[in-house]
Amino acid sequence: MIAETISLDEGSAVEEDSTRPVAIRKARMQDISVMARLINSYANNGIMLPRNELDLAEGVRDFTVAEIDGKLAGCAALHFYTPIAGEVRSLAVAPEHKGAGVGRLLVEALEREARECDLATLFAFTYVPGFFIKLGFDQVDRGVLPLKAWKDCLSCPKFQNCDEIAMLKKLRQVELKPAPALLEPFVQLPVVRG
Repeated sequence: MIAETISLDEGSAVEEDSTRPVAIRKARMQDISVMARLINSYANNGIMLPRNELDLAEGVRDFTVAEIDGKLAGCAALHFYTPIAGEVRSLAVAPEHKGAGVGRLLVEALEREARECDLATLFAFTYVPGFFIKLGFDQVDRGVLPLKAWKDCLSCPKFQNCDEIAMLKKLRQVELKPAPALLEPFVQLPVVRG
């Protein structure tokens, strides 16, 4: 497995040594428990959706991780929704490495992967739009995102009152059409009594 090693810029927030190498690589099964703790520390504060170890194991191939000094410093996933669209999800950076460029390196790695898979768009739901804007994303109306993206929203505790901001980056030229209205009309399911 190939890992990309990058040195952090001068003046970064990683302790006093700003040249500590960051290894970017695909996640492995042995990363799952650390990833779960990191992601769920954000979920406990209502910042992202929680992920259990089973969910992470099923989607481990979606994840890329960052390591500093052999320890997991962050993670993020590239989740495919359509043949042309993918989502940056579960982007989490360990508190001691926030502001050091780890999140940027992870999103850049996911973007490279998305381009290699010939995706046309990359999107994210976030509370930190400024971070994504610096990486070339634009704020968009949720209606331009793939309808399949909404399936995860249905299980979110904030579904009825979502305050996340939709961000989108075009990787190649594509016409974006609004998704059909969500859950309209409602479908009445039959009640089976036995």
